[in-house]
Amino acid sequence: MPIVVNLDVMMAKRKMSLNELSEKVGLTLSNLSILKTGKAKAVRFSTLEAICEVLECQPGDILEFVE
Repeated sequence: MPIVVNLDVMMAKRKMSLNELSEKVGLTLSNLSILKTGKAKAVRFSTLEAICEVLECQPGDILEFVE
């Protein structure tokens, strides 16, 4: 898959657990886990916005295009 999800990298930089991010963003652990492992087929902009707000980052910090 050419889109790589670097959510785990940003979480590590912010020293935040999946549980903590789940609570702050308002997503279930299972949905965040699917996104974190790169198995998600799509991401809503509202979800991406909430994650970026909590992690204080840009969408490009989380999503990366790799050929």
